[in-house]
Amino acid sequence: MPRCPRTDDHDRSSVSDHPAFYLPVSDTEFTSTPATASPWDSALQHGGPPAALLARAIEYCEPVDAMPIARMTVDFLGGIPQGRIRTEARIVRPGKRVELVEAELWANDKLAVRASAWRIRRQPGTTAHVATPAVLPPPVPAPTPARFFDGVDEDWGYGHAIDWRFTTGDFDTLGPAKVWARAKIPLVEAEPTSGTQRLMLIADSANGLSGEMPMSEWLFIPPTLTVTVQREPDAEWLFLEAASTIGPDGTGIAQGSISDDKGLLCRIAQPLLVAPRG
Repeated sequence: MPRCPRTDDHDRSSVSDHPAFYLPVSDTEFTSTPATASPWDSALQHGGPPAALLARAIEYCEPVDAMPIARMTVDFLGGIPQGRIRTEARIVRPGKRVELVEAELWANDKLAVRASAWRIRRQPGTTAHVATPAVLPPPVPAPTPARFFDGVDEDWGYGHAIDWRFTTGDFDTLGPAKVWARAKIPLVEAEPTSGTQRLMLIADSANGLSGEMPMSEWLFIPPTLTVTVQREPDAEWLFLEAASTIGPDGTGIAQGSISDDKGLLCRIAQPLLVAPRG
């Protein structure tokens, strides 16, 4: 384990050919696979896998089982190219009950993503008697053929690496969406994917799934992603609810939540740059 200093039925062969989103080179170095591919440019990565890889780096930084990630903010510094990936993490504010960790992701030796996360110590059962009653999502529906955004390559890597089961909306439907999602492959080859890593794999999809205008005509660029975690999932299927609002001056907000069959897991927020394409 690396250390850090203290300061379905519709699988495609293109997905099954890749055993994971990343192939390990060392504890902190990886090679991206086409399963990370962005819907608009296969030479770039979708934001979900890099965000999840940074969650992994943060979890491995001076790990304490009873102090999981409670809030993680991921800042995308530009397009994230395919290729050799390196992660770094460090504790910048240590503590017994709360601590702050920062992490960086380098793609082909260029800084591509920064993240920060608060870890909060769990106290099992201490608030069970005052816990907010759970709101349970609908059951996971049967699989249906994948239909992606207009203009997206049918072999879109990230899209086919996730099993999507919509209960409201779809990739080709404008407006709010509700969908069960499950990664078909691990984040890192031959390594279990943690609950928080699974959340981060899916969370960056909130803005794309809930677009209010056609993505073939409009850009919705989220430069950052914040995920606030109430608890980690202990199962693979995650229920994402997402909605976007568009302001009058070229900005917007994508919001969402992820639940499992026991109730709320996390809430998602993304600011959006909204502009016509071309």
